[in-house]
Amino acid sequence: MNQLTGIIPPELGNLTSVVKINLQSNGLTGSLPGELGSLKYLQELILDRNKLQGTVPTESDSSFVASVHGMKGAGSNLTGLCSASQLKVVDLSYNFLVGSLPKCLENLPSTSFQGNCLQGNDARQRPPKQCGPQPSRSHKAPSAKHILPKAAVKPRKASKPTWLLALEIATGIMVGCLFLVAILTVFQRCNSKPAIIIPWRKSGSEKEHLMVYVDSELLKDVTKFGRQELEVACEDFSNIIGSSPDSVVYKGTMKGGPEIAVISFCIKEQHWTGYLELYFQREVADLARLNHENVGKLLGYCGESTPFTRMLVFEYASNGTLYEHLHYGEGSQLSWTRRMRIILGVARGLKYLHTELDPPFTISELNSSSVYLTEDFSPKLVDFESWKTILARSEKNSGSIGSNGSISSNGSICLLPNSLVNRHLDIQGNIHAFGILLLEIISGKPPFCKDKGCLVDWARDYLELPEVMSYIVDPELKHFSYDDLQVICDVISLCIHPDFSKRPSMKELSLMLESRIDTSLSVELKTSLAWAELALSS
Repeated sequence: MNQLTGIIPPELGNLTSVVKINLQSNGLTGSLPGELGSLKYLQELILDRNKLQGTVPTESDSSFVASVHGMKGAGSNLTGLCSASQLKVVDLSYNFLVGSLPKCLENLPSTSFQGNCLQGNDARQRPPKQCGPQPSRSHKAPSAKHILPKAAVKPRKASKPTWLLALEIATGIMVGCLFLVAILTVFQRCNSKPAIIIPWRKSGSEKEHLMVYVDSELLKDVTKFGRQELEVACEDFSNIIGSSPDSVVYKGTMKGGPEIAVISFCIKEQHWTGYLELYFQREVADLARLNHENVGKLLGYCGESTPFTRMLVFEYASNGTLYEHLHYGEGSQLSWTRRMRIILGVARGLKYLHTELDPPFTISELNSSSVYLTEDFSPKLVDFESWKTILARSEKNSGSIGSNGSISSNGSICLLPNSLVNRHLDIQGNIHAFGILLLEIISGKPPFCKDKGCLVDWARDYLELPEVMSYIVDPELKHFSYDDLQVICDVISLCIHPDFSKRPSMKELSLMLESRIDTSLSVELKTSLAWAELALSS
């Protein structure tokens, strides 16, 4: 990753011997030059996470015939990117590209074009409000003196009388004093009350109000960020690194501070009930207590009314997700020893969440996309999908009142935070997902694919047969340890066992892995030399 800016020069198409172009996570602007189609040896074009605009080029002076992912049958007059005959991997995600996707690229994964402004029904494109026309900074509006003729320029008006100027000054001072008194009054009232009262109307036709008392002590130790501060850090919320129907994840850098990942909840103010506010604050407090080297740290939250904002701020692991490295990165980056260290780190993180916290904590959706990697490939578990549990709990309990609810003097119902249902714990679900994650790490295959179906079903025939167990290993790996593989396969079999009672706890699984897998440098060097000798002898 660099900090390159400006447009991509069309002259790049003259470098005909180029095989791979990787300019991801920069500040590149302008349109995508169609001259890139002239690179007849180009195999990989990685331009994700920039600020590219315009359409995906389909016209060029090149006459090469495209053959990308079954495009040979599309015709012999393909131009633009379609004419790059050797192109196999394309990633243009998280830019500002518009228009429709060329038919020659429709066979590529949809994730290669997510986070743009492309036409279609793909929910992973940017929201419409982020896809407006991008104003050009290079063209300044001409001043009035260059537009209007001299005859149209009106002369200055005469200065105001002294008495009128004095009256305006006195009026301004009075308004300022009243504003200051109002601020002081609000501040005193906030300090004098132990709780914030949020009225919640069940529907427009009902007269009853549910008065929700939010515990002011719940978030006293959690940092609260301002929306404007996060907007600056995340480049006007344009640096999107993930999205779902319920939330959007931005990457940013705090001024003089660390890199951050900000998850913003996509919900309108009129749909935000008192129950949701309570569950949101409970979730923030729950995430704030997590403190482990293999668990993503919550740095704070943002809650503002104008504009309505609810966000969570996490520390950012700058090496992306494990999913990206397994399925879109270079296989050589994830050696066998490095994969074993990732597995041990995830196991330690889950052991901490399940057995060392009271009450325990579980990851809402444990998969390779919830595992973020640092520069040294140390894993960090991040629960970006916790928002779904907030919605589920709120919908489940919005019609009932906890045991700590009470009736106030004016007939309103008072619901206190400790009357809410606790966070849902799915420990068995985490253990099963951990087994699938191990299988994904050692095989390099996604949990589900169209050709082979579910990864677990494909691997069952190999897990318990030593003579064919090695077929599970990712073919990208140059060498691996058979002893380690046997341990991993034993753990996978225990995790996915259909009988819940026969699945060990994460404490037992973590001990099983740490006691039988050695990830020291000496072991990695010894394994590499053994494979080198085997290659020479053959």
